[in-house]
Amino acid sequence: MSQIESRKRFRIENSDAGDGFKTPEKKISNVIGASGDYHDWGVDEVCGYLRLMGYGEWQQRFRGEVRRSARVYFLLTRETKANRVQNAEIFNDPIHGHIELHPLLVRMIDTPQFQRLHYIKQLGGAFFVFPGASHNRFEHSIGLVQVLHERQPELQISQRDMLCVQIAGLCHDLGHGPFSHMFDGKFIPKACPTLDWKMFDHLISVNGLESVMVEHGLELPEDLHFIKEQIAGPTCIPEGDGQETALWPYKGRTEAKGFLYEIVANKRNGIDVDKWDYFARDCHHLGIQNNFDYKRFLKFARVCEVGTKKHICTREKIQSSCRSAAVAVTLLTFLVPQEAGNLYDMFHTRNCLHRRAYQHKVGNIIETMITEAFLKADPYIEIEGSQGKKYAISTAIQDMEAYTKLTDHIFQQILYSSTSELAEAREILNNVICRKLYKCVGQTQPKSKTKISNVS
Repeated sequence: MSQIESRKRFRIENSDAGDGFKTPEKKISNVIGASGDYHDWGVDEVCGYLRLMGYGEWQQRFRGEVRRSARVYFLLTRETKANRVQNAEIFNDPIHGHIELHPLLVRMIDTPQFQRLHYIKQLGGAFFVFPGASHNRFEHSIGLVQVLHERQPELQISQRDMLCVQIAGLCHDLGHGPFSHMFDGKFIPKACPTLDWKMFDHLISVNGLESVMVEHGLELPEDLHFIKEQIAGPTCIPEGDGQETALWPYKGRTEAKGFLYEIVANKRNGIDVDKWDYFARDCHHLGIQNNFDYKRFLKFARVCEVGTKKHICTREKIQSSCRSAAVAVTLLTFLVPQEAGNLYDMFHTRNCLHRRAYQHKVGNIIETMITEAFLKADPYIEIEGSQGKKYAISTAIQDMEAYTKLTDHIFQQILYSSTSELAEAREILNNVICRKLYKCVGQTQPKSKTKISNVS
C-alpha cells in the first residue's frame, strides 16, 4: 500500500461516523476495493463501506435483503415471460406513444360499437371555441391502457385482473352520446346510470366475444361483473350512514382486491387514471399547461393496508441520509409537501380545465343552442334499431343497435336537412355555424341558502 493511500485510510478510520450515514465520496472506493462512482457499487462494495464506517452489523441484514429482492425479481420475471401475450398489436397514440395491446382488446376495438367513438367529440362543442379540441373518445380510451399497463407491476396483480382492468379502462366511454357530456348532462339530464353497462353487454354479445374472453383466461360471469363495476360502481350499495361498512357491495372481486376498483374510476377520492389521461389529452389539444406528473405518482404508488382495507397509497419520502427509508401513507391522510404538491397540481389542473375550457361561457352557449336544436328535431328524427323498430334521438338509448348509430353526425343530418319539420332546428345550427350566438343579458349571484329551481 502506498504512503498516500495509508494516509487516506488513517483519515477515514479516525473520522467521526457517529452522526449517521455520510454520503460516500468517490475517493473512498479506492480504499474498499471498488472502482468508479459509488452509484455503481455492488453488494460487496456497499458492505465494505458499511464495515469501514463502523456499521458492520448491517452487512448481513443488507445481504439478506438483496437476496430476497433478487428472488422476488426472478419470480416476477419468470411469471412475466410465462404470461407474455402472443400476437399483441402496437398502436401509436399521439399522447402516450407506442402502446402494446392484448389481442382481446384489439378484438373489442375492431367492433362497430367501439369504432363509433371515432365520431363522438371528447369535449362536445368546445371545438367551436378551441379549434384544436376536436379529438374524440376513441383516442381517449386507447391512451388509458398504457397508464394501466405501466401501473400493474406496482400492484403485483394477476394477468387476469390486469386484463379486466384494461378492458374497463378501454370501454368506460362506450355509453357516451353525441358531443359527449353535452348529450349526457344537457340533452338527457336524467339518463339511465346503467347506460355503459348496456352498450358493453351489447358489444360482447353481438360480436360473440364471450368465448374469446374465456380463451384468454377470463372467467364469466365473474369477470364481466368486475369490468362493469369498475366503470359504473357497485351494483348494490349497502345501506348505511355514508361511512364504510362491513358489507362488500361488489360481485366481481373480493374485498382483498378492493384496491383494483380505485384504478379506472376511483369513487373513493377521485384520483384515477381516467383523469390522468384526459388531463394530458385535453391539455394537449387545448393548449393548456398540464402540471400534474402522473409518472411521478406511479413511482410512489403502493397498495397498503389502511385499517382493515387495502387502498392505493403514495409513499412518504423521509429526508434523511438513508435514501431508501420510506413509509406508506394513505392518500386521505397527511402527505409530505413534495407528494402532496403533485396531487394538488392534479386538482388544480382539473379546476383550470373547467374554468378555462369545460365551463367556457361561449362553449356553454353553443352547447345550449345545439341541445335546443336536438330537442326541436327529436320528434322528427328516426333511427332504425333492432328488428327494424324506429327510435328518436332521446329514445335511442333504449336500443343499443339504434344507439350505436347515434353519433355527432346528427348535427350534420339536421343542418343539411330540407324538411319543414326540421326548419327551426336547422336555423339554430346555422346560427351556430355563422357565429350568431345567444347573448348573455346579465347575471346575478344567489343569496346564501337560496333554493334554485327550474322555471318552465
